[in-house]
Amino acid sequence: MAGVRVLVGRARHQAGALSGELRKLGADVIEIPFIEIRRPRSFARLDSALKILAAYDWLILTSVNGVEAMWERLDKLRLTTKQIKHLRVAAIGPATRKAIEQRAVKVDVVPKEYVAESVVRSLRRRVKGKRVLLVRAKVARDVIPHELRKAGARVDVVEAYETVVPKSSRARLHSALRNGPRRPHVVTFTSSSTVRNFVGLLGSRTVVGPGQLSRGRACP
Repeated sequence: MAGVRVLVGRARHQAGALSGELRKLGADVIEIPFIEIRRPRSFARLDSALKILAAYDWLILTSVNGVEAMWERLDKLRLTTKQIKHLRVAAIGPATRKAIEQRAVKVDVVPKEYVAESVVRSLRRRVKGKRVLLVRAKVARDVIPHELRKAGARVDVVEAYETVVPKSSRARLHSALRNGPRRPHVVTFTSSSTVRNFVGLLGSRTVVGPGQLSRGRACP
């Protein structure tokens, strides 16, 4: 990747690992966050669900941010991983799985593809008559709860965090894409939120034309 300019749009506190690996491969990395992680306005629904974990059969976590927020609330409520041991756990990808296993909890299912549809395919035949807790961002696609309910599961969806567009990134992004000699060759997207926010940050003005930029997707 020597000489390739890569724009990394991960949240500021998470960009380091990806940027570091790209630099090892010789890439010239530009960091402009397309996403910012914030606490939700209220943890009431998440806290209520965590207090009755014994009532659930499955726990689904769709991001490292969700794992971190959930364990923060467990600590706040003075609950331990003992309350989770009976649960079957599904993680949307290897990074989420690693974050869960670092907290001494076994992960039972990681889909082959790290998207909602693959989670559904992995769980559809296992959840009939089961109660499922889905911990995710405030705004997310409803594929998982919708399809698992159709499969006969009782699904509770609770928000653990929310994602917002970093306003300060707009000017930096426009500047980077207009800078001919320094314009990135590749943009990495690590979630659907980063794609939506990238488009939002571009706004109505056309700053990227055909052939000016190739778009890549990094693994989550």
